Amino acid sequence: MQSDATAYFCNRLPLKMPLPYRTLLISLPLLYAAHAVAQETPKLLADCANIADNSLRLACFDKLAATPAPRTEAAVVVNPADGAPASVATVAVATAQPSAESSAKFSQLDHWELDGPYQRGLFKFRPHHANYLIATRTYRPNDTPYQVYRDLAGEDIRLSKAELAYQLSFKLKMMQGAFGKPVDLWFGYTQNSFWQAANGKASSPFRETNYQPEIMAIAPLAFDIGGGVKLTHVGLGLNHQSNGQSGTLSRSWNRVYAQFGIEKDGFSATGRVWKRLSEDDDDNPDIVDYMGRGDLALAYRRNGNTYSSTLRHNFHTSRSAVQAAWAFPLSGNLKGYAQAFAGYGQSLIDYNYFQRSVGLGLLGTF
Repeated sequence: MQSDATAYFCNRLPLKMPLPYRTLLISLPLLYAAHAVAQETPKLLADCANIADNSLRLACFDKLAATPAPRTEAAVVVNPADGAPASVATVAVATAQPSAESSAKFSQLDHWELDGPYQRGLFKFRPHHANYLIATRTYRPNDTPYQVYRDLAGEDIRLSKAELAYQLSFKLKMMQGAFGKPVDLWFGYTQNSFWQAANGKASSPFRETNYQPEIMAIAPLAFDIGGGVKLTHVGLGLNHQSNGQSGTLSRSWNRVYAQFGIEKDGFSATGRVWKRLSEDDDDNPDIVDYMGRGDLALAYRRNGNTYSSTLRHNFHTSRSAVQAAWAFPLSGNLKGYAQAFAGYGQSLIDYNYFQRSVGLGLLGTF
């Protein structure tokens, strides 16, 4: 029924509706379906106790007993050596009612479902990159790509330094134990947009939207490097990124990449190295000079706060980019989010333009 509703909804979108709005609207039924699927698993005893049918109620209790407690901050064993008394650790664990497995230290890489007890099965929505909505302020907007269109229109309307930026990102496990090997096959999708919402003179356009589908093969590991540092996984990926534009505004590239993940306590690092695939019709042949051949994503989580950064550098051209972010608790799955960026490639249209910006807004987790 959900797929029929999605098809009904998508087929009735106006054909001339701008692509960012169509993408947002098409995403709504998908997110609704993911929410409905999530509700199928009981979370509390009360969810089962309210069922009138005896056999269904018993089946509900059996399902609840077989479901491991989610690994959340409340389930983290607090180390008294970190400054918290042992009684606090006892209260935190008792509140979450975790299993022995969920009492392990929180892992930033749990979203890859590397631990058997926490594997959720196929085609379940999982987080990929950050999902946020922020108000940003840019030091110097990149007007150059749009100048030719202003000249044709006989207008001289500049970009605003203020924007709203959002990112939507999720992934789905398509195969578990693919090809008889301990490898999981994932599909991921990330979309980020830069909206000149306050630029009324230019009719508040979406300045840039980037679309990034990818396929990833992930092999879980549990290799102790030393000093408590563990190599958690390795993987291969195929990535396409484009901005859906034409003419002089068109930007796109395809990559294959290898990645690895390590962690220790609340710290994690994910590194990638990539190789760009050649294209017959190349809109940006020098993109690797600015975007480099890999990146390193770092994160540290403590007391509900997540401090993260993503680093890129091309050692041949000395062009770099740094993005730093801080997510802090607000209410439930909603967090405050602050972000700063400096360097090349904040968006595809700016891949060869040095940009500096800061932003503040909200981040959602699921």
